[in-house]
Amino acid sequence: MTRIAIVTDIHHGAPSHTKRGDTALDLMGQFADWANAEKPDLVLDLGDRISDIDTQTDLRLEGEVADVFARLNAPVYHICGNHDRDHLTVAENEEILGVDLHNQVIDLGDWQLVLWRADAKIHRTAPRIGFDLPEADLLWLSHTLQRATKPTLIASHVPCSGHSQIGNYYFQRNESLSTYPQADRVREVLAQARVPLVCIAGHVHWNTVTTVDGTPHITQQSLTESFTTAGEPARAWGMLELGETVHWQVFGDDPYEARLTPSNQRWTAPLQPFLSKLAAE
Repeated sequence: MTRIAIVTDIHHGAPSHTKRGDTALDLMGQFADWANAEKPDLVLDLGDRISDIDTQTDLRLEGEVADVFARLNAPVYHICGNHDRDHLTVAENEEILGVDLHNQVIDLGDWQLVLWRADAKIHRTAPRIGFDLPEADLLWLSHTLQRATKPTLIASHVPCSGHSQIGNYYFQRNESLSTYPQADRVREVLAQARVPLVCIAGHVHWNTVTTVDGTPHITQQSLTESFTTAGEPARAWGMLELGETVHWQVFGDDPYEARLTPSNQRWTAPLQPFLSKLAAE
């Protein structure tokens, strides 16, 4: 059994909409104390450590979050979110955190962890508006999963299940920014794997499990989000246990728990639209 403590969407900085960034450092201290007491095999940060302002401010905010991560006793693996990349480069994030932030595979024994650090920068000027998944990142994931020989946890900042955003404060009316425009291609890549898969991401600020083609897609609540908790920060962090089954539990004021049995069996391809058949007749 491998135990992974997970925190995501910390959003340290000034409060913004429903993000209680003013509480982030205190809550990160609580997370660090909890994780050190729980003694997980590793800690996983799924990105958006800050709420971006400008380059100099973001460097300071990221450094303050990095100082709290340095208190953790377990190995810590980071992924950059879109707010970590608005004004900072990947190299600047690497320097602050003291780690490599390229795509990576971690051997966990019976499982492997794929840190899919696909570019999460949101482009704000034409011709590219929103996310744009680099082909090199998609190919890296494809080649990695084609070679996979053991159950695999895929961690990213941006989810790719394509699940509904109805009810989400940020994304119900901004669904195109909840995932990559190439998310359908990502799911085709996942279908190439001959091993059980589980995907976990942050970004959308709520707890969900969506199974697509036999693969569970998990999104975990933000540490400081408040749209599900009446204005107070969710205080959300999680523990994921990987074994013959997968147990995921989120603690805090927006708790969630799921037990999953991922499979290497893929589903039957979806039927063609009914209306196309009726039109042909």
